[in-house]
Amino acid sequence: MSAGASVLFDAPGPKARLRNNVYSLLVVVAVAATGWVLYRGFADKGQFTAEKWKPFLEAEVWSTYLLPGLRGTVVAALLSIVFALIIGMIFGVLRLSDHRVVRWVAGTVVEVARAIPVLILMIFLFAVYSQYDVFQSEDLALAAVVTALTVYNGSVIAEIVRAGIRSLPKGQTEAAVALGMRKNQLMRLILLPQAITAMLPALVSQMVVALKDSALGYQITYVEIVRSGQQLGAAEQNTIPALIVIAIVMIALNSALTLVATRLERRLRARKRGKGGGAVLAADSVITDAAPGVDLGQKP
Repeated sequence: MSAGASVLFDAPGPKARLRNNVYSLLVVVAVAATGWVLYRGFADKGQFTAEKWKPFLEAEVWSTYLLPGLRGTVVAALLSIVFALIIGMIFGVLRLSDHRVVRWVAGTVVEVARAIPVLILMIFLFAVYSQYDVFQSEDLALAAVVTALTVYNGSVIAEIVRAGIRSLPKGQTEAAVALGMRKNQLMRLILLPQAITAMLPALVSQMVVALKDSALGYQITYVEIVRSGQQLGAAEQNTIPALIVIAIVMIALNSALTLVATRLERRLRARKRGKGGGAVLAADSVITDAAPGVDLGQKP
């Protein structure tokens, strides 16, 4: 077997490669044709004329519609991400508790929270907060959006944390217990720092989900960027250009979040390799099999 061959599947032959290339070409042609049909349809409606894009060059349009919506999206996403990380860490650890009752209660809460659609939860919380005056009127929509996103994403992050901790080698837990470490010390000093590095890609994906789901707040009158874009499109009669600009802004936000998280992951992994790769233990710190009370430095 050659060095480049894989043991998981057979390398495609000449006919298979030709067939794959043909299929790929057909997909590209179909996507291009669909894009062209959509473009021509919108162009015939005058959605791509210079007049439709001119409002985006005016500062008043940005200060009235887009920037307030962008601020609302960022605020809701940041608050929900922070709270979801805290809730997820707590419930993820509780699901690994040695007590069966704690595991059962935490697991029930997580499963129920994951099963509720975010939009329905937002609408329900907005109605409850409004009826019982839990928050001030201007903060009702924000509170409902943040709470709903925190509950859902926190439950997902709890599962990510649980899976990340359980993926670590059991020998580390056994060694920490043998050294007399308590369960909270084991979790705080040994397991969580390593699991966070492994969980970071999944956590970033969930943060992106929270950022995108903040757009659901328009259903409960929360001022976020999608709602602002729709208002701008209705005011300027340029709905398609407004939504395209909103899409570009959201893609930029998600890309920036992913880039920051990727760099953080690389730094954490580099720091982990730096601590473990070139460390040299002092001679008197090495654990040996000598009997207690025996001085290894003494000659027989």
